[in-house]
Amino acid sequence: MLARLRRVPFAAQVLLALVLGVVLGFVAREIGPVADGSPNWLTSTLQTIGGTFVTLLKALVPPLIVTAVIVSIANLKQVSNAARLAGQTLLWFGITALIAVAIGIGLGLLTEPGRNSSVDASAQTDPGTTGSWWDFLNGVVPGNILGLQGSAGDDGSVGLSFNVLQLIVIAAAVGIAALKVGDAAEPFLGFVRSALTIVQKVLWWVILLAPLGTVGLIGNAVASYGWNSLGSLGVFAGAVYAGLALVLFVVYPVLLRLHGLSPLRWFAGAWPAIQLAFVSRSSIGTLPVTERVTEQNLGVPRSYASFAVPLGATTKMDGCAAIYPALAAIFVAQFFGVDLSITDYLLIVLVSVVGSAATAGVTGAVVMLTLTLSTLGLPLAGVGLLLAIDPILDMGRTAVNVAGQALVPTIVAKREGILDVERYRSGRPAEPLAPVERTGGVDADLRQPATV
Repeated sequence: MLARLRRVPFAAQVLLALVLGVVLGFVAREIGPVADGSPNWLTSTLQTIGGTFVTLLKALVPPLIVTAVIVSIANLKQVSNAARLAGQTLLWFGITALIAVAIGIGLGLLTEPGRNSSVDASAQTDPGTTGSWWDFLNGVVPGNILGLQGSAGDDGSVGLSFNVLQLIVIAAAVGIAALKVGDAAEPFLGFVRSALTIVQKVLWWVILLAPLGTVGLIGNAVASYGWNSLGSLGVFAGAVYAGLALVLFVVYPVLLRLHGLSPLRWFAGAWPAIQLAFVSRSSIGTLPVTERVTEQNLGVPRSYASFAVPLGATTKMDGCAAIYPALAAIFVAQFFGVDLSITDYLLIVLVSVVGSAATAGVTGAVVMLTLTLSTLGLPLAGVGLLLAIDPILDMGRTAVNVAGQALVPTIVAKREGILDVERYRSGRPAEPLAPVERTGGVDADLRQPATV
């Protein structure tokens, strides 16, 4: 039985798990809470399964970020015109973010979600986190070499957490220093590469649990939220998903066509990563799959993909950092009766294009939204109005984030003449969980041993 299951394509496993999760979620919702108001046994089971999967992903984020960023920067010395490639990558990150935020603003003005909402202002929830430019700038500076932060609970307990943004800064500084040191840093880089391979191996084991995690995550979302929360914010939620669909299924295909690439081939190659991102709601957790499909299915050289994809996983977020904050800011302004000027809309664009790195620090969209509202001087209480449906929106946002993280390296590689066009056009996307094939191509001499 297990052998037969392993022969089922990974994407099909996740899709089947998604359907099963929806069914179990509706069953759990029909059962209803127990007498004291706590979740029933099925809802609790789904919460435990989904929560455990996410916890496992989060546990591997710190070592994955540190090793991946250091190795990706070190790999640039193997690439000719490395500075040009890095510049082109950042440029296209900005271009696609600019298009995405323009779509978000346009949909906000067209649908007027803040004026077409039945949500009660008294029902707002404490967002728990706030964001501002000072928070972002202060958060960039590491408090310690491990990027650790301490927090005290209401019960007096003390917890430790990693600041992802600080980890990126630390890892980038170490990677650049290793490049500058030269040959003397090779033993260190060899150790980091080995550590990355080990971390990826463990992460692949976790990703193998994605179908099971999907059942729990989707089932819990349906059981906990159903359609009740969406009802009062239906126009806003519809506008967000319409914007995400426009970017994913219109803007990205147009950009691919303009570069002489088939959108259908791109979707076939990138879909496993997009699908996993939708259910896991984690760009970092999806990173190994994104990097694998970008290299194997889309033909991007490994030496470049190992730099661009990890960079994108922490800073390239068309869903969380462009479409959503633009629409949400317009929603909050309309809800509280604040008129936005042309300057305000330009500020939304600026924050979305430049400030997306701030989403790496905490839960992305919430911090990005509070950063946007703070810049515009809008009430931060508006964040709490949208938290009820945030998990439902976050699935689509993360899927678009990851799609953009695979798109930009593909476009840049094509523009720079380093894309393995034959592999891209082969029409035979590799199974993302299968071992890496040692085939000829642009990057054959730089391929590393399989990590699966």
